[in-house]
Amino acid sequence: MELDLEKLSLRELREMKTRVEKAIASFEDRRKREALVAAENAVREYGFSLAELAEAQGTRAKVAPKYVNPEDPEATWTGRGRKPRWVVDALDAGKSLADLEI
Repeated sequence: MELDLEKLSLRELREMKTRVEKAIASFEDRRKREALVAAENAVREYGFSLAELAEAQGTRAKVAPKYVNPEDPEATWTGRGRKPRWVVDALDAGKSLADLEI
């Protein structure tokens, strides 16, 4: 199916582009549905559903706090992520993280 694009008008080229984009989107949608069916079949072989696996992925164990604000024992930090303001202030005041450990 050889197509001479040079012979097509701008309108015809734009229409062709629109049809090609729709065909690509349709193809991708079909492939996603096929992949979903294959994944569901694979998971079913192990006795689970995709929803059950998604729930298992979403649950993370809570991390125990490692540091406490000496001025407010309710304010704690696990040591992960961005330092809370009270940690930054304590470090600027000359304290170390060891001083803030629980």
